[in-house]
Amino acid sequence: MTDTDTDQGYTSLFDLPPDIVEARDWAHGFAEKYVRPVAAEYDEREEMPWTVIEEAAKAGLYTPDFALQIFADPTGLLQPVVAEEIFWGDGGMGQALLGTFLPVAALFGAASQDQISTWLPEFFGTPGDLAVAALCASEPNAGSDAAAIRTRARFDEARNEWVINGTKTWATNGGIARIHVVNAVTDPALGARSHALFLIPPGTTGLSQGQKFHKHGLRASHTAEVVLEDVRIPADLVLGGKQALDHRLAWAREGSRVRVPAAMATFEMTRPAIGAMAIGVARAAYEYALEYAGVREQFGRPIIDNQAIAFTLADTAVEIDAARLLVWRAAHMIPRGIPFARAEGSMAKLKASEVAVRATERAIQILGGNGYTRDYPVERWARDAKIFTIYEGTSEIQRLAIGRAISGRRIQ
Repeated sequence: MTDTDTDQGYTSLFDLPPDIVEARDWAHGFAEKYVRPVAAEYDEREEMPWTVIEEAAKAGLYTPDFALQIFADPTGLLQPVVAEEIFWGDGGMGQALLGTFLPVAALFGAASQDQISTWLPEFFGTPGDLAVAALCASEPNAGSDAAAIRTRARFDEARNEWVINGTKTWATNGGIARIHVVNAVTDPALGARSHALFLIPPGTTGLSQGQKFHKHGLRASHTAEVVLEDVRIPADLVLGGKQALDHRLAWAREGSRVRVPAAMATFEMTRPAIGAMAIGVARAAYEYALEYAGVREQFGRPIIDNQAIAFTLADTAVEIDAARLLVWRAAHMIPRGIPFARAEGSMAKLKASEVAVRATERAIQILGGNGYTRDYPVERWARDAKIFTIYEGTSEIQRLAIGRAISGRRIQ
């Protein structure tokens, strides 16, 4: 393992490839220079950090080309390594910077090559004309229960268009996105087996932002409802193409087993990245608490000399490294086409998210009263950490997925 790996707190059974190390250090430097200095300000204002996203675009961190690098990375490690560093900078700003990569993952997972080439640049825009994108999957009555989704996409044969109606919620960048990727039912009789993802271009009539949510954490990112009222889009804006969807629906009607719906497949493939984000927040809190414990004196000595503090920090260090290895394992499996037979993606997300909550809570405890104030960043990191146990599959859903996988059963 290289010195650089040790400096950043990495432990691995293998050396990271040089290009991944370079990308990691690049992302860390960006987070240190542009994210951390203004994180508290954007959190307080609950405002999208457009100026920082602009800097990321100029640096090449927020571009279609970088997205292509991530999803073409043969190691699978580029995305989690970069995500950890950006979220080390700040969770809310990290979500604002990387939130577009979730609909990008849906695009790469379900779209045709022509759709990727045509639409990927629209997800990001260009410096001076930036854009964000949104994946709209959850609904007011359908979060973990994907089968409860009611947003309907009906095909109008006469006009060769899809007509979409429904309400989505908890959409990162919802309503402010240039491109919305919307999960909808195409045949109510088939339910979840007929789910498909649709691209909603900018300026489409009938799409509007509903309620903007004022959140406990990740406050620098925009989260809102998205309302679709008779939204009409061309037939070819279903990801993968209408012909492929028609074939899948025909198989489903015949009783044949069809692949996992595109939105759920996207979440399974992105769970290692979500785990990496959680690790970034956990590591930030751990490092801050470690440094604080070395200089804060009580009873005439640094508090790290107290066994209770040292053991707490030791446990946190072990848990962060263990979570990272689970994340890297799952991420490494994806480009090799190795199925998550034991729900390895869920394992990574579950462990990392719960480590983030524990690490940030421990950091507050080590800082004592200081940790409970907004004068110190651990209070913000603790608020940010909690969401990782909730979004893109709660901890309970992850445990259910793992339990079903190890017992040989599957969630329907």
